[in-house]
Amino acid sequence: MPQGTHMVESDLTARQFFQQVMQNPERKPFGFGRKLAIVNIDVQCAYTQIERFSTAYQTDPQQIAHINTVSALARKQGMPVIWTRVAYMENGDDCGVWGIREEGPNALKSIKQGSERHAFDPRCEVDYARDAVFDKRMASAFHETHLSSLLTWHGVDTVVITGGSTSGCVRATVVDSVSHGYRTIVPIETTADKHESPHFANLADMQLKYADVLPVAEVVRWLEASA
Repeated sequence: MPQGTHMVESDLTARQFFQQVMQNPERKPFGFGRKLAIVNIDVQCAYTQIERFSTAYQTDPQQIAHINTVSALARKQGMPVIWTRVAYMENGDDCGVWGIREEGPNALKSIKQGSERHAFDPRCEVDYARDAVFDKRMASAFHETHLSSLLTWHGVDTVVITGGSTSGCVRATVVDSVSHGYRTIVPIETTADKHESPHFANLADMQLKYADVLPVAEVVRWLEASA
């Protein structure tokens, strides 16, 4: 009988494991297709304003600047740019079972439409005349939103996913993206998480299974070359 493989044990940190994965890719890349969309996940004050909200986090200080760069380049090429943010009704009921795990002003279900925590970080350069902007209630940007039909309308075959958190909403959107048949790309510097261990562990896992995890400079070069 064939023998299974036991779980590998290692003294490597999540960051070291990610670096090892990136140095020795085991999978053929998905690559860029013909037309991409930028999907910027939850770059809202609740998760970016570390001096104001305990729910916020920062990994790369230039994260939002990088997001603005790739979004502007895609927009210039006539490729869609989508921004999502989390928001719930006043009583939080539309958060469903996800909302029962915590209470209080910092709870997920306390992010209300039009509140400070709901607002995009003021550093985000959102073009409200051209970009698609919508709220979501669960982790994936595909769940109960019109993202899939929007990408179909634009003839997109590649989805570039930025934002946070790497281990939560970014990963969930990545898994749904590849499940919908899109080449999926995650620019490293455009993602963020609360702690480095889930951040790097999930980047490594996405690289191994669901996405091309690339330096943001590679996405910039592709967009500039597609002009």
